[in-house]
Amino acid sequence: MSDPSGRFNQIADDLADSGLAIADAFLSPGEVYTILNGDDFKNHKLHFKKAGIGKVARQINEAVRGDFIQWIDPEKISLPERSYLDRLHELIKFLNQNLFLSLKGVELHRTVYPVGTHYERHLDQFKSDDHRKLSIICYLNENWKAKLGGQLRVYMPSGSLDILPECGRLVCFRSDKIEHEVLPATRERYSLTGWAADRTLQ
Repeated sequence: MSDPSGRFNQIADDLADSGLAIADAFLSPGEVYTILNGDDFKNHKLHFKKAGIGKVARQINEAVRGDFIQWIDPEKISLPERSYLDRLHELIKFLNQNLFLSLKGVELHRTVYPVGTHYERHLDQFKSDDHRKLSIICYLNENWKAKLGGQLRVYMPSGSLDILPECGRLVCFRSDKIEHEVLPATRERYSLTGWAADRTLQ
C-alpha cells in the first residue's frame, strides 16, 4: 500500500511505542469544510441524539458526558465522509500488516459537543465487551485556538497530555489502555469519532 507522506508509518510507530498517535492534516481544510456543510452536520440539532453511557443499560447522564451523536450508516454515507472512511480502512489495513493486529471492522459516529459540555475521564473499551481495540477521532473544528478550550486530555504513564481539537487532526489510541476526557469549550466542537474492532461491526 502506498503511503507517500509517511503518515501511516508514523501512526504505526507511535502506536507501537506509546499506544497514542497524533496525525495533523489527516483531512484537509477543504475536506473538513465539505463535511461540516453537508446536511448531516448542518441539521445536527434535528438529527443528533444525546449520547448515553454504558453498554448493557445505556443511560443519559449529563454530569458524565454532554455530547450529541449520530451513528453513521456505511450504506448511506455522504461522499466526503465515504472518502474519510475509505482512508480509515487503508490505515487499518496498514496497521494490521505492520503491527500484526487483527482489526476487522469500524464503527463511526458524528459528534457535537455544545458549548460548556464535557466528557469525564473514561476508557472506551467496555468491561462487558472487549472488541474495541483502537479509538480514532478526527476533528472538524475550523480555526480552533487554545483559548477556546475543548482539549482531549489523555492519561499516559508519564502524565496527562492535552490535545487541541484542531481542524483535520487525527488522534488514535489504544481503547483498552488509555483513559481520557474531553474538557469544556466556549464554542461548539465537532468530530468524527470511531473505533476499530477485532470483529466485523454492523
